[in-house]
Amino acid sequence: MKNKTIGIPRAFLYYRYKILWENFFNTLGYKIIVSDITTKETIENGKIFSIDESCLSSKIFLGHVYNLKNKCDYILIPRVCDYGKGEKVCVRFNATYDTVKNLFKDINILEYNLETTKHSPEFISLIKLGIKLKNNPIKVVISYIKAKIKEKQYEKYKIKEQKLKLKSKKKKILLVSHPYNTYDNYIGTPIINLLKKFNIEILYSDNIDKKLSKKYAKSLSPTLYWTYSKEIIGSIEYYKKYIDGIIFITSFPCGPDSLVNELLIRKVTIPTLNLIIDELTNETGIETRIESFIDIIKGECNNV
Repeated sequence: MKNKTIGIPRAFLYYRYKILWENFFNTLGYKIIVSDITTKETIENGKIFSIDESCLSSKIFLGHVYNLKNKCDYILIPRVCDYGKGEKVCVRFNATYDTVKNLFKDINILEYNLETTKHSPEFISLIKLGIKLKNNPIKVVISYIKAKIKEKQYEKYKIKEQKLKLKSKKKKILLVSHPYNTYDNYIGTPIINLLKKFNIEILYSDNIDKKLSKKYAKSLSPTLYWTYSKEIIGSIEYYKKYIDGIIFITSFPCGPDSLVNELLIRKVTIPTLNLIIDELTNETGIETRIESFIDIIKGECNNV
C-alpha cells in the first residue's frame, strides 16, 4: 500500500517549523506535499473563506488550505496558543484550527495543538499527533528527536550564513518581518528581489537565535506581549551597528505589527521604511519607495 500523504499549507507557521514537520512525518513514513507558491489566485481563493477584516497572511493561509484539497490524505493545521507564561501569540494562530474545521468540511485535518501553559508543549503535541496516526510510540519519539536535531542544524546554518554577511562592504538592510511574510512569494519575495537588484546585502530578522533575540527585545520594549514579535525585533538591537537601514514588512491589517512597528520606528535611530502589503499592492509603487529609501541610506538621511 502506498504511503499516505500529509499536506502542509505554505503559509503561517510553515516557515517556522517546516524542517521539524517535514522530517518528523517523513521519518514516520508519510509523504509530504506542500501547497504551491502564493499567487493572485491563492489570495482570491483565500478571500472567499475570509472576512474583510482578516489580515492578508490569514487570507493567504486559507488559500493554501484550499490549494491542498483533494491532493493529500491529511492536511496539517496547527493551533498555537502560547509558549509559556507571558509568551502569547496573535489570536489568529489560536483560531486557525477551528476556522479551517468550520470552513472546510470535506478535508481530514491533523490537529497540532501547542499550549505550553496547559501542559501541551511542542514535544508532547507532536508525540500525541504521531501516536494518533497509529504509529509505535517509541518510533514517534525517535522521529521527533531526529527531526529536532535537523531543525537545530538548519537554524545554526542560517545564523552562521548571516554572520558571514556582516563582513560585506555592501550597504546592509535588515528586513524585519515575520517569516511567513518575508519568504512568501507574494509579500516578501518581490521586495527581496528588488533589494538584490540594487546590490543590497540583506539581513533577515529571523536568522538569529530566538532566545538571544528576545533578550535584546527587552531593551526596545520590556513589556511587549507577542512572542513572535519579540523574536524578530531583538534583531534590530543585535545588528544595529552593522546595518544601514531597516525595512519593516507587514501584511495589512495586522494588529500586532501595526502597534509594534510604530513603536520601533519611534525608538530606533537607524533609517526605516515601513511597507504595508495588501492584495492590491502595486509592485511598481514598492520599487519606487525602495529605490528612494536606498538613496536616503546613501545620503544618510532620517526615517521615511
